[in-house]
Amino acid sequence: MNEIIEENKMDEKIKKPGTLYLSATPIGNLEDMTYRSVRILAEVELIAAEDTRHTRHLLTHFDIHTRLTSYHEHNKFTKGPELIAYLLSGKDIVCVSDAGLPGIADPGSHLAQLAIEAGIRVSPLPGANAALSALICSGLDTTIFTFVGFLPKTGKKRKEVLEHLSNREETLIFYESPHHLKVTLRELCDTFGSERRVVIARELTKKFEEFLRGTLVELSSYFADNLPRGEFVIILEGGSEDLQETEEESLAADSPTKLVARLIEKGMDKKAAMRQTAQTLSISRREVYQAVLAEKEL
Repeated sequence: MNEIIEENKMDEKIKKPGTLYLSATPIGNLEDMTYRSVRILAEVELIAAEDTRHTRHLLTHFDIHTRLTSYHEHNKFTKGPELIAYLLSGKDIVCVSDAGLPGIADPGSHLAQLAIEAGIRVSPLPGANAALSALICSGLDTTIFTFVGFLPKTGKKRKEVLEHLSNREETLIFYESPHHLKVTLRELCDTFGSERRVVIARELTKKFEEFLRGTLVELSSYFADNLPRGEFVIILEGGSEDLQETEEESLAADSPTKLVARLIEKGMDKKAAMRQTAQTLSISRREVYQAVLAEKEL
């Protein structure tokens, strides 16, 4: 009888699912790693990494020799079920992204959903996060904020997202690459107004960490003259009725031609300035175009 009881206990132990750990990794400085994350990364039998080459450098630094497997945006639908089966067999897995917390702007969230649906324990290994690190150093309101992350790639979808956010009063957090930063700043300028305060963080926790502060038009002009380098976090001031009314009253006092010229001086391109003028003065773009054309003919 005792042998049967022991055998049943062993069966139960074997059938118990493993744990899916979601571990933060450095966003720049390798010392961002926590002692707990380093220990568990070394103890588990498998690490699911967004980029195995990138993660291998991190593991080498901490003398960790755990087996790596690739899990990213392009294979998550096929690889995810395989990892769940591995967890259900009783093994633990640590999921990591290239930087920061997995599940924030990467496929780690999909794996967590699959694990929860399968009754698998999901546990965080907290640590560095670029969005919150930039926010707390921005000097802007931290009580209420919305993480937007990367904007959609297509122009139509980007416009829809930005228009949806245009009247939000909380601080907004965006991620952006160096290749698209200039365009994104112009789009933010068009949507939220050129005088909205913004903080841009780059190279967080690295040697050349930098925070740039100013209005949207000021930083748009800055990057028109300075090549963006590194990954960026954009912290945008939330809107307020007072801020919106003050800007609208100031702009509405101008004639169409003066307002177009004023917006161009602040860094907008001509087409965007004419579109913004039409919206501000509640007139058609055709009227703005005709006014600008008439001014040229004088």
